[in-house]
Formats: sequence, structure tokens, C-alpha cells
Amino acid sequence: MPRDPRQIQLEIDAARESLAATLDQLTYRTSPTRLKAKGRDAVQRFLQTPAGMATVGAVGLLITFAVVQKIRHRND
Repeated sequence: MPRDPRQIQLEIDAARESLAATLDQLTYRTSPTRLKAKGRDAVQRFLQTPAGMATVGAVGLLITFAVVQKIRHRND
């Protein structure tokens, strides 16, 4: 049973609109600016937790220790 050309065109148009919406959504999700902001927000939230504060403290302590060791052994 042959299909009506008008019905076929309507199906093609609907598929095109659906694909365009999907492409727009993918473009939004993978936007570098949006991903950067999302990552920055996640890091800021982590740093405000006790685990984040402990991590920053530990890294600061290690850097301080390394600098002091380098200064103490500079003239050896």
C-alpha cells in the first residue's frame, strides 16, 4: 500500500526537528564554558567540606615541608 507523499514529508520534517533538538541539547551539554563553570562549582563545593579543607591543609603542609627542606639543604 503506497504512502501519501504529504505524510512522508511530515514524517521527514518531524524527524528533522527531533534531530535538531537533540543536536542543540548535545551542544549545550558539551559547551566548554558550561563544563568549566560546572567543574569550578564542584571544586568549590568540595573545598567547603571537611574533607576538602583537610586536603588543602595537607597539601599546604607538604609544600611548606618541601620548601623548608630545600632551604635547609641549599648550601650542602
